[in-house]
Amino acid sequence: MRRGSIVRITIYGVVAGILASLVAVLIPWLPTSASEEMDRIEFTFWFTTVICIGVFSIVAAVIVYSVLKFRAPPDDDSDGPPIHGHTGLEIWWTAIPAVLVTAISVVSAIVLAKNDDVGPNPLRIAVTAQQFAWSFEYPGEEPVRSGSLVMPVNESVKLTLRSRDVIHSFWIPEMGQKSDAVPGIETTLVLTPTRVGDYTLLCTELCGLGHALMRAQVQVVERKDYDAFLARETSGGGKDQSDGEAIFASAGCSGCHAFAPAGSDAEVGPSLDGLAARAEEVGQPLDEFIRESITDPNAVLAEGFQPDVMPSTFESTLSDEQLGALMQYLSEAPE
Repeated sequence: MRRGSIVRITIYGVVAGILASLVAVLIPWLPTSASEEMDRIEFTFWFTTVICIGVFSIVAAVIVYSVLKFRAPPDDDSDGPPIHGHTGLEIWWTAIPAVLVTAISVVSAIVLAKNDDVGPNPLRIAVTAQQFAWSFEYPGEEPVRSGSLVMPVNESVKLTLRSRDVIHSFWIPEMGQKSDAVPGIETTLVLTPTRVGDYTLLCTELCGLGHALMRAQVQVVERKDYDAFLARETSGGGKDQSDGEAIFASAGCSGCHAFAPAGSDAEVGPSLDGLAARAEEVGQPLDEFIRESITDPNAVLAEGFQPDVMPSTFESTLSDEQLGALMQYLSEAPE
């Protein structure tokens, strides 16, 4: 190959590499990292991206050069010269990809192992998923249950995931790690938050009509603020499980039903505003109508809604106290 050809291929490769690099760098493909695990995931992403840009640049340059240099004249209908292989090239284009794939595999294996390493004394939080809400239990002499996830900054947290009904998937975009919550199986996830702030927990496994609304608030705070949160919840200074409004949120009601006092406008299930009028329509006392609607949702279906959409498990997943508090919250709402 002549020197001029090598120069042209180099120019094409540089241009292609610059364009690919600009696309990779200028567009924010990933959320801003907020955990050690996400930092490692980002490194793996960019390590792989740089290799891919290099491979793309070389391949694109050779293709462009070949198209421009060796294109046949319009009046040339002859076959090209037969080529039966090139041992040297075949060795190179086998060896180089093998090295690159091995490098990516080694880096990925190290990152996966490191992201699963929780350390000697992690904070343990139990996560329960159900259609269509998340709930969290914090350790202590008196376990604290909450509808929001609170974690201290710069400390390893081991999350134990369970599901009460179908498969859900736990993901906080800024923290990278993702894991399924599977019925009958206990899965774990390690997070080490590095930035104080508020985030959103998403479900990324299609789990029913309210899937898109299955979210929870996540707070990363200083250790002293985390301890204050636990003390406040333990002493009853915060919203506990006897609070109907808190149960309405943690049980996932707001993910499916519109209810003005809770600020919910979901339309998966019927609106919960005007329950007294609907109870009168079906000829039931209000408390009986609300209880039956929660524990046996297929008994009386609102017009325009299908059966078997709302889980019928709340009679077993809510205690009598919690069910009573939720009923009181719904029945005392202003019409």
